[in-house]
Amino acid sequence: MEKIILTIFLIFILVPISSAFSADSFNNQATLSVSLTSESPFVYKDDQGYTVVVGTVENKSDLTSVTNVRIHVNFYDDVSSKPLETMDGETSLKVIPPLGQSPYIIRSNSSNPNISQVTVSLSEGLNSSPSKLKQLTVELNDITLDRTLHFSGILKNSIIPINDTNIYLAFYDNFEPPRIIGVSVIPIGNVESNGIIDFIFNEKVLTKSVGFLLFSESNLSFSDSLDIKIPEKTTKLVTISNLSTLDSQGKQSSEIKVGSTVQIQSQSWIQFSTDQKSNETPYTYYVQIKQSGKTPFVEFVGKYDGRYMGAGTQFQSIDWIPEHDGLFFIETFVWDRNNIPIADQGPIALILVK
Repeated sequence: MEKIILTIFLIFILVPISSAFSADSFNNQATLSVSLTSESPFVYKDDQGYTVVVGTVENKSDLTSVTNVRIHVNFYDDVSSKPLETMDGETSLKVIPPLGQSPYIIRSNSSNPNISQVTVSLSEGLNSSPSKLKQLTVELNDITLDRTLHFSGILKNSIIPINDTNIYLAFYDNFEPPRIIGVSVIPIGNVESNGIIDFIFNEKVLTKSVGFLLFSESNLSFSDSLDIKIPEKTTKLVTISNLSTLDSQGKQSSEIKVGSTVQIQSQSWIQFSTDQKSNETPYTYYVQIKQSGKTPFVEFVGKYDGRYMGAGTQFQSIDWIPEHDGLFFIETFVWDRNNIPIADQGPIALILVK
């Protein structure tokens, strides 16, 4: 399953690259102090040849939250003292609380194969910020790993409506202390007062990841961080196929009007497993719909509960009434009743809402 309530990420080909710090701490005012954490940033080549730099910034102040924390990266080859290119980025958290930390991830502007070294520094410009309220809660169900990492969860808000809400996953390795080696984002957007938002994560992750920190931030609030260990790989029992979208007349269509009902159907087949305790397999079929864009936004999550009796084929169907226009892509999943995926992600369908 791809990114959920979606979101970004990846499996990478690791390439050793030298890294160094310069100006690893910065003081803007007497009460403001931030620094790059003591360990070197994690640097690698992704599967498209871009150089990726991942690290952590710490707010050293025990009194003041900080914002506008910027990171500057120079990318070098082995020959010249002049950088091949430079990039500026920001921390994942917009506001870092007192004594708090935030990961960052910055990718080179090109897939230049000559990049072999980087330097990382903090840029000027950070400011003090009003502290955000700790009024978000992130919870997740059981997770599993096969070719991708899967889990579902919920985000709970307090009595204050919020916007610009994101859920973050900061993946770490088994170094001591652990290094942050990847960051994924699940964009949530607006959340109503006392709102509860379901989300799903289904993406490839770095093979060196042994766990991740799960946390959330909005324009007004943030959550505590959960430390989650990644389980061992599992095998799959079910195959999803023949995904289709039908209009109100029962005709297959890739276009639909806002406010009209679209029926999402697919077929799934379960294989026989000799180590099953019975031939009955309860399952939940999920449909996740995300609006296409630079940062795909989860528009809808629907589910259908069923059960397999031994091996065989079943058909699943979920209705969706789109409230917004745009291009959407539809993802399908089958999980057991313990929220563990028993199928690889199904085929993806595109639908245009006018």
